[in-house]
Amino acid sequence: MKRVLLLIAVSVLLISCGGQKKPTTVREKVYKTMTVEAASRTLKTDYAASISGCQTVEIRPQISGMITDILINEGDFVSKGQLLFIIDQTSYMAAYEIAQANVKSAEASLATAQLVKESTQELYDQDVVSEFDLMTAQNSYVEAEARLALARAEETRASNNLSYTEVRSPVNGVASMIPYRVGALVSSSITTPLVTVSDDSEVYAYFSMAENEMLDLIQEYGSLKEAIRTMPEVELIMSNGKLYPKMGRINAISGTISATTGAVSVRATFPNRSRLLRDGGSGQVVIPQVRKNSIVIPQSATYELQEKIFVYKVIDGKACSAAIQVLPRNNGVEYIVESGLEVGDVIIAEGAGLVREGEVIKSEPIVKEEAVATEEQSETQE
Repeated sequence: MKRVLLLIAVSVLLISCGGQKKPTTVREKVYKTMTVEAASRTLKTDYAASISGCQTVEIRPQISGMITDILINEGDFVSKGQLLFIIDQTSYMAAYEIAQANVKSAEASLATAQLVKESTQELYDQDVVSEFDLMTAQNSYVEAEARLALARAEETRASNNLSYTEVRSPVNGVASMIPYRVGALVSSSITTPLVTVSDDSEVYAYFSMAENEMLDLIQEYGSLKEAIRTMPEVELIMSNGKLYPKMGRINAISGTISATTGAVSVRATFPNRSRLLRDGGSGQVVIPQVRKNSIVIPQSATYELQEKIFVYKVIDGKACSAAIQVLPRNNGVEYIVESGLEVGDVIIAEGAGLVREGEVIKSEPIVKEEAVATEEQSETQE
């Protein structure tokens, strides 16, 4: 009996010992923190742009007639004053010769009127003819002068019309496709030009900027004129996605805002001696914005609540949320803080969305290598 009681007591003891739970250890969360410092960043914004030659001229005839000769090929580079087309000259040559003959006739009539006037003056001085005869001779002379002036004007017009039969390029540039052929009848009223010549030794890239961006420029530089003068050079990404090798400059900003789009037209100029860019092309103008001595933090250090951006400052070892204002333009990795933080503040650098207000923070400062990697990643995305 004693042996049975002993076995029962030992069993109860073993059961009571096995039922006790081992104390669990709570694992403390560790957050990476960083000390806010001032830094410089270059932010880039791109705008869709259309490209045109600095001077594009649609060439149309100034007279009517049939094209008798085309002296260029489509796509040729042409020089200023180069002969491009010849329009039938027959009728205009005849008109010019008639005008020349009329000038000679008028000159002869004027010479005769001059002789008559002088002779009549002498006779009048001798009281041989009346004053009426003298006035008639003088009027005939004035009339002959007028006929000569008219004949010379007709000669000039005929000469101009004859010269217009030779259509020349008013600028240096590249010729477009030619929609007309020899034998086509053309006139000054044609809707489609004979050819378009584009001077693309320098090209214009036109793009639109939002009104608020224009206001930012005015506030940053003081005026649009000053912005144009001091803005940094811009880049151009061509339609094939590659960077154009030459830098350009913004040299014109519209003084009015479009009522339909609410945007401002802007023009950037790029050198194009290699003729790589062509009139009618497209691309993207990239405008850099340098922000010096700005507070820069990683976006991973922020969280959003009710369309506001917050960070957690570490104050006395605890997490304290703080609202911040950031620059709308960013590189996708970092924010430039305009207000809410100061140099020297310590903030949680990663996982801010998981932190609770007032939570005790065990921090692990970001090492320098991590900061450099973050900066290199932001430059890559730019």
